[in-house]
Amino acid sequence: MSSIRLCLKEILEQRGITRYELSQRTGIRYQIIDNYYKNKVIRYDSALLLKMCVALDCGIEDLIEVIR
Repeated sequence: MSSIRLCLKEILEQRGITRYELSQRTGIRYQIIDNYYKNKVIRYDSALLLKMCVALDCGIEDLIEVIR
């Protein structure tokens, strides 16, 4: 069975950015960022993913991984 995994934890660690800092940059509440960070999200919000990509200067393909 395939699934989707967010690579937010790895991207933030590589760039030395905290979840709190990402929350400040995007205007997304910390708890929501934390859920994405811990892969506890079932339905992904495209507007939030876009804000994260813009703030992290990355593409959606850098943020999402398909596990087969």
